[in-house]
Amino acid sequence: MKKVFNPDAILAKFPESLPRYTSYPPANHFQPGGGAAQRDAFVAAVDAAPAVSAYIHIPYCDRLCWFCGCHTKQTLRYDPVRTYVTALIAEIGIWQQLLTRKPRLSRLHLGGGSPSLLQPDDLKRMREALDGAFIIDGDTEISLELDPSDIREGSIAGYMDFGLTRASIGVQDFDPEVQAAINRPQGYDITRGLVEALRAAGVKSINIDALYGLPLQTMERLQKTIAQVIEIAPDRIALFGYAHVPWIKPHQKMIRDEDLPDSRQRFAQARMAADMIRAAGYEALGIDHFALPTDSLAIAAHEGHLNRNFQGYTDDQADILLPLGPSSIGRFADGYVQNESATGQYMAKVNAGGLALSRGISLTSDDKLRGWVIERLMCDYAFSLTDVSAQFGAPANEIIALAKRLAREDQDGLCEIADGLFKITPEAWPFARIIAARFDAWLALAPRQYSKAV
Repeated sequence: MKKVFNPDAILAKFPESLPRYTSYPPANHFQPGGGAAQRDAFVAAVDAAPAVSAYIHIPYCDRLCWFCGCHTKQTLRYDPVRTYVTALIAEIGIWQQLLTRKPRLSRLHLGGGSPSLLQPDDLKRMREALDGAFIIDGDTEISLELDPSDIREGSIAGYMDFGLTRASIGVQDFDPEVQAAINRPQGYDITRGLVEALRAAGVKSINIDALYGLPLQTMERLQKTIAQVIEIAPDRIALFGYAHVPWIKPHQKMIRDEDLPDSRQRFAQARMAADMIRAAGYEALGIDHFALPTDSLAIAAHEGHLNRNFQGYTDDQADILLPLGPSSIGRFADGYVQNESATGQYMAKVNAGGLALSRGISLTSDDKLRGWVIERLMCDYAFSLTDVSAQFGAPANEIIALAKRLAREDQDGLCEIADGLFKITPEAWPFARIIAARFDAWLALAPRQYSKAV
């Protein structure tokens, strides 16, 4: 009997709250003290790696957007930012002392908060510290998240001197009423102007973030925003669903629940926006990224090298992610580590001469197996039964049996087994998190601590 794909029935049937699967296990399962317990193993892994990636967290903004789920704080003075950069440089120096050799940096990403707050002299200090600890060459991708309202005279020159090769610009929504509801005023003209200035300066790749599921957002308003984003012609577009988690981020209580679209409306918004972006010539990558066919992210997807980490989808092939700054998460083969989240505690630890690793988790063989399966589903919408068996041996039999059972019992047109692959059907790609969750052994331990599944 032919399965009938009915999005409304699926949304009603499955849990609304699911992980985004930027890691497995998700970060809410990291244990207090788990980062410190893995310190020596993590340092040894970094020291042995020919190349690593690094994430630097800048936990300051000059305004607090009510939709934001990041670890950040508002400051109207620059002095706290400068003091923080000094602590960040101290952390980089600690890594330089711990390592017996300089690993090459494959990727360096500055996120926030608002990295665009950083003044040129502090970017110069930071780059000098990074050059002392790591090899940064012409193949290193250096990306910054930029807020157009932070750009001042000399800002772009400072970013380029730092080595900027890729910029990510948050748009969210261009509609004034939606912007007022999330406390994020940002005009189309200033955004387009920044993109043009970055291209003129030589930035190779530009990403724009847009959101659906925002308060007061309608199909018409979102349609206009997506059309304007396409008109700007970034190399990549990230289309995220707003994660309303006021129990984690209290400032989101400024957003009224009654102003938010429900799950069905969110799905309609996501589908419409994705259709518009694809029609403009972008390729869909995973659940929420799009790229022009010539972009390295699209090329990685075609070659089967698309990966997923805490910044979303990436073509980075480094096995180790180094965390710098408060709340930053690191990854290595045997686990995850996370720095102290409180900026003051983080600064106290690094200024005292020690790493700030706090939370974390050691991975079991089952975690590694399920994490591989979930990442492939989130990146490729499929995984090979032969590959999982070859890579993990006999333990993969349980996963293969589960995959066959899910395909056999599926009545919603979500998944199938064909050509030796367990596949999410093309119609069900927006529901990839629902399918991935069926392979998650940790989910029942914290079923309500996530954002909406679509």
